[in-house]
Amino acid sequence: MVALVTPMFADGSVDFDSLSKLVEMHIESGTAAIVSMGTTGESATLDMDEHCEVMRRTVEMAAGRIPVIGGTGSNSTTEAIELTRCAQQGGVDACLLVAPYYNKPTQQGLYLHHKSIAESVDIPQILYNVPGRTACDMLPETVARLAEIPNIVGIKEATGSLERMHEILSRVPDDFDLYSGDDETGVEFMLQGGHGVISVTNNVAPKAMAAVCEAALSGDREKAVELNRPLEGLHRNLFVEANPIPVKWALNAMGLIPEGIRLPLTPLSKEFHEPLRKALRDAGVLS
Repeated sequence: MVALVTPMFADGSVDFDSLSKLVEMHIESGTAAIVSMGTTGESATLDMDEHCEVMRRTVEMAAGRIPVIGGTGSNSTTEAIELTRCAQQGGVDACLLVAPYYNKPTQQGLYLHHKSIAESVDIPQILYNVPGRTACDMLPETVARLAEIPNIVGIKEATGSLERMHEILSRVPDDFDLYSGDDETGVEFMLQGGHGVISVTNNVAPKAMAAVCEAALSGDREKAVELNRPLEGLHRNLFVEANPIPVKWALNAMGLIPEGIRLPLTPLSKEFHEPLRKALRDAGVLS
C-alpha cells in the first residue's frame, strides 16, 4: 500500500490534477491500496477542510478501482472522531489512526482514545504506532486489548522491530492484520508473518514494490530479496531528512509533481540530491 504524498504547488496549495495522475499511476502499477492524508500526505499542515477534501477527492479519483484508507489520527480524541466521520462520509474504505502525538498519554489513555473513536464511527480502523514521531509507544498488550474491538482491524507498526511484530502476532486474533510502516525492514516483516507494508518507497517505485510484496507474501524469500535489492537505496535515502521531504523531491525529479511542500517542512537539502538521484536510477525509475 502506498502512503501517498499530497502534491502541492510552490505556494502550498494542493495540486489536484497531479494527485489524479498519481492515483491513476498506482492503479495501473498494481498498488493494493492508497493511504490518503497520512504522515507522507502532510496531514499535520492541512486544515480540517483541506484534509477532508483531499480524502474525498482521492476516493472520487479512485472510483472504486482501488481501496482508499483515510489518515484521521490526532492528538485530540474529539478531532480524531471528527476527521474519521468526515472520511467515512467521503467514502473511504477504512481509516488509519496514528497514536496521539506530543501529549504522551498512558497506555490506558491510548486504549480509551482508540476505543472512543471506534465506538463513535462505524468504519474499519487501523492503528498506527510510530514512536519516532509521536513520542508515544503503543505496547503489544494495548494493541491486544484494542484488537478485541470489532472495527479495529489492524495496525501499522513502524518501529522497525521484527521482535515487536512477533509479540503482537502472538497476542492478537488471526484476522487482525499487521502492516509494516518501515520500508527498510518491510520485506523481512512480510516474510516472517506480516500482512503487508504501508510504503513511502511505493510512491516512486510502485510496480517494483508490488512485485516485491507479492513475492514476500507468497513466502518466496529468494525472489523477494532479489527484487528488493535495487530498492534498498530508496528505502534508505527517502529518509535522509524527515518524510515526506525526500520523497516529494524525488517525485518532482521524476516529473510527477510540482516542488511544493508546506512549512515547517522545507525542500530537500542539496547535499542529499545526488545520493537520492542515484537511488532512483538504481531502482530504474529515473534515467
